[in-house]
Amino acid sequence: MNGDSEAKQSKEIAWQATFEDLGRHLSVTTFVVVDLETTGGSPGLNAITEIGAQKVRGGEVIGEFQTLVNPGVPLPPYITVLTGITESMLIPAPTIDQVLPRFLEFLGSESDTVLVAHNAPFDIGFLKAATASLEYQWPKFQVLDTVRIARQVLTKDEVRNYKLETLSQFFKTETSPTHRALDDVRATVSVLHGLLERLGSFGIFTLEELKEFSNRITKAQAAKKHLAANLPASPGVYIFKDAKGQPLYVGTSKNLKARVRTYFTAGETRKRIREMISITESIDCIVTPTALEAQVRELRLIQGAQPRYNRRSRFPERVAWLKLTDENFPRLAITKGAPKDPSGAIGPIAGGLAIEFAMAAVHEYLPLRQCKPKITDRSIKTASPCILFEINRCGAPCIGHQSHSSYSEIIADYKNLLEVDFRKLSESSSIKMAELSLNEKFEEAIEVRDRYAHLARAATRIERLNSIAKLPELIIAKPVGDFWEFASIKYGRLAATNITSATVSVTDALTTLNLMAEQLTDQGFLQQVNYEEVELILNYLESDGIRIVSVSGEYAISTFGPSSQLARFYRLNNLNNYDLTNA
Repeated sequence: MNGDSEAKQSKEIAWQATFEDLGRHLSVTTFVVVDLETTGGSPGLNAITEIGAQKVRGGEVIGEFQTLVNPGVPLPPYITVLTGITESMLIPAPTIDQVLPRFLEFLGSESDTVLVAHNAPFDIGFLKAATASLEYQWPKFQVLDTVRIARQVLTKDEVRNYKLETLSQFFKTETSPTHRALDDVRATVSVLHGLLERLGSFGIFTLEELKEFSNRITKAQAAKKHLAANLPASPGVYIFKDAKGQPLYVGTSKNLKARVRTYFTAGETRKRIREMISITESIDCIVTPTALEAQVRELRLIQGAQPRYNRRSRFPERVAWLKLTDENFPRLAITKGAPKDPSGAIGPIAGGLAIEFAMAAVHEYLPLRQCKPKITDRSIKTASPCILFEINRCGAPCIGHQSHSSYSEIIADYKNLLEVDFRKLSESSSIKMAELSLNEKFEEAIEVRDRYAHLARAATRIERLNSIAKLPELIIAKPVGDFWEFASIKYGRLAATNITSATVSVTDALTTLNLMAEQLTDQGFLQQVNYEEVELILNYLESDGIRIVSVSGEYAISTFGPSSQLARFYRLNNLNNYDLTNA
């Protein structure tokens, strides 16, 4: 009996897990919550202006770090408006080479510390860039992103989005986010604790369980994984279909097999896509000779079938354009659908705010009439001028105060601005921004910036679109390894693509391409092609290695047109292709 008992006891001891096997409990894990303020959104190009951090363990704050950082570059006015940080505050602050060693010491060792941030790729990206610039070694910390965790444990019924401000309100944090580093850190700490409590209901109590929870796949993903097994490793388009054969989602890839497989891994965490996978019964693919053709086919399929799980490109007809009305005294009007004549048109523009800003920028620069009634000989006799005439912003053609020839000069100036020389408007906007900033009217300066930027961006888009949409044919080539990609573009539409060996003569390659090419005639600006397709082609044209083989017509963009001035504007204002709201 004693021998059996001892054997049994020995067996139990051997089975019993150690604390190491159980993993690191979240209650004893040291988290360092980090937040940064910066001069812009691009690590390496922009600089850190403030660092805030709290070290927490077991729900208690055990350390705190905060400092302003002198970025060594001028601070954009919009950053001051956003954060309240001014250049005068940063001048006496230490530089990043002085701050970083202290901050790394505060973080502790990579084995003990878990870094936490809200939208972690942003903050960690800047810290890694700063570390690399000083030739330090960035420790291999484990990183948690409160945005990603929130998406997994909070539903859209509970929160409308996963912004820090929204989560702070949901969890009723004592400190509200203010775009100052330490305030945002304190708010994030409270959000983290709220999320950790939620994780308990999922049976998540250790760091290892949290990582596994974040990386697990659904039963539907596991059950449907075989659908991706026999796809080719070629460029093309893939189509998820339901039991009725209706397209659910359309996508594209340079490697169909590799891309589709990612939908059935733990890395795919989007709720909509996981839902889509659960009702997918088949996956079709269309192999294309080139990646460009795959992208164009994807776009056309989305616009034709309108799959419910595709969010972009489903309704291109809904975007707005600005164009001159067809009347004696033209005015700017908002329209849907591309204008047949691009002269004087602006767009496409997505979003009501963007189009309002663009229109306001034009009206601020040129005294185009803004009233909607048509002006006739009869209406002139009874009309009354509006306030714009009184403040010298309109010549009042509505009452006959301005002649048709005088107004035509304004229209000519407007078209010249868009099609030839955008510099005067650019310079005028820059002067206004500088004056307002000097007078510390930062909000007004930002309004001027946004009006100009929305107009310049929309004017740039139509300038670029028209550069190839007017061409009867443009043939381009691009080297890809030991092969050449050829593409035929007619009136902005992709007519054909082909890939040939480098040993094949150009003449033979073009003969094959012409035989494959769709035949098109001029039907007006963007009347047989969507603007999104043209922009895809334009992006391809601007990629490395492109050769122009032949051009029918004139392929050119004005030296001082909107596109040149927009690029200059981004550069001067350190915006790095600043993502304009609703642009």
